[in-house]
Amino acid sequence: MIFALSVLYFVTFYLTPATIFGPLAAVHVELILAIILFFLSLPAVIKSYILKAPQSAGLIGLAFAVFLSVLAAEHWVTGAVQAFLDFIPSIYAYFLVCLHSNSKKRLQTIVVLMLFVCLFVIAHGAFDLYHGGPDGGRLPAGGSGIAITNQWDQQHPYVFTMKDDAGALFYRIRGLGGINDPNDFAQLVVCLVPLAFIFWRPKRMFLNFFLVLLPVCALLYGVFLTHSRGALLALLAMGILAGRRRIGTIPSALLAGGLFAAAMAMNFTGGRGISVGAGSDRTELWGESLQLLKSHPLFGVGFGGLPDYLGHTAHNSIAVCAAELGSIGLYFWSLFLFCSIRDVAVVASPAKVSEGEPIEPEEGLYRQATKKIEVIDKADINSLGHLLILSLTGFLVAGWFLSRAFTMTFFLLGGMIEVVFQMALERKMIAPRLRASRAVRYAGILAVSLVLLMYVMLRTVNMMH
Repeated sequence: MIFALSVLYFVTFYLTPATIFGPLAAVHVELILAIILFFLSLPAVIKSYILKAPQSAGLIGLAFAVFLSVLAAEHWVTGAVQAFLDFIPSIYAYFLVCLHSNSKKRLQTIVVLMLFVCLFVIAHGAFDLYHGGPDGGRLPAGGSGIAITNQWDQQHPYVFTMKDDAGALFYRIRGLGGINDPNDFAQLVVCLVPLAFIFWRPKRMFLNFFLVLLPVCALLYGVFLTHSRGALLALLAMGILAGRRRIGTIPSALLAGGLFAAAMAMNFTGGRGISVGAGSDRTELWGESLQLLKSHPLFGVGFGGLPDYLGHTAHNSIAVCAAELGSIGLYFWSLFLFCSIRDVAVVASPAKVSEGEPIEPEEGLYRQATKKIEVIDKADINSLGHLLILSLTGFLVAGWFLSRAFTMTFFLLGGMIEVVFQMALERKMIAPRLRASRAVRYAGILAVSLVLLMYVMLRTVNMMH
């Protein structure tokens, strides 16, 4: 029951309470659901590994950094409390996944719900694109004026209108709530593409075609309809990482280059270029964000406060985290990121995962109450780890061009990674967790490295102009 409520909570976040609950959304059903889950989950915390994971410390520290950032920037306790409450729902996903998704089947259920969310949005967006014009026909392309009225736009929230580099209109699909921007929705879809292969079964091509290949094709079509440049680069990065194991790094990179040329020829980006010059406005925002970090080094300018200083967000997850939460917030964010990367790298490595030992089932008072343990072998752990490493890569590459350091998708992936790591740990397939003292030290190194990387990139781009 608790897991089912957790799944409902995730779906509600992505599709909004109004879509799921209709008129009941007015009574804040999502908040009631979150409170119920909190109290039902308390007994599981005591028996869980979650308090031993460094990621938990990172998220708790990150939540307090959010509170302190607004308090220091605005000297407003009420605003700081509100920022804290706005941030909590996203990291809540990590704890719910770790506490209640302790098997491969439950991870598959999470993937199913994400597929449902993405395919739901893609279907609505595609319908509006091809049958949703003001006269009931297909939306017109090109032109320099706004082709749809504001009223129609409000009635069809799954389509976003903007102009390409030539000033002509084009249309992009998007979701609702936390994915109401085409780029945000594209990032979610990109993360889901490799995870769909969690249902792949060797030598079962008929099932694989319907359970994996068809959904993946639909997801790729959805990414195309978003016309997200960051998503295209993320797909190529995942393709190179996936292909290098089979055909090598150089052939994978050459193949990715060919796919990139084909995508541009098919107008994947909606008539917008991908180049240093085309992204100059974003790099300017990155530079200004680093200047804000320099002037507000500890607590930043406040959670969600970057647009008040720059007039726009920074379009880079690291820049947003550093500028809004300062070095303290960036450190805790890096702690969560580093431990997640380290854990997923371990479970994805055949050299670091052994065959392990089976877990003995826990016997209940009656024989029929004996708890069944899911059979997981080394191949399963490596496969899950590899899929999650690809998904996290897609998120991070797309996140380099998006202000989504605090989105639920990131913490949902982190939770799934930790579940797989714990599954392997319980079966004695891998070495124990990284000691807290080392995790703390490496997180600091990562935080400094990320800022230096941005600085070097900005210097390089400025030299190229």
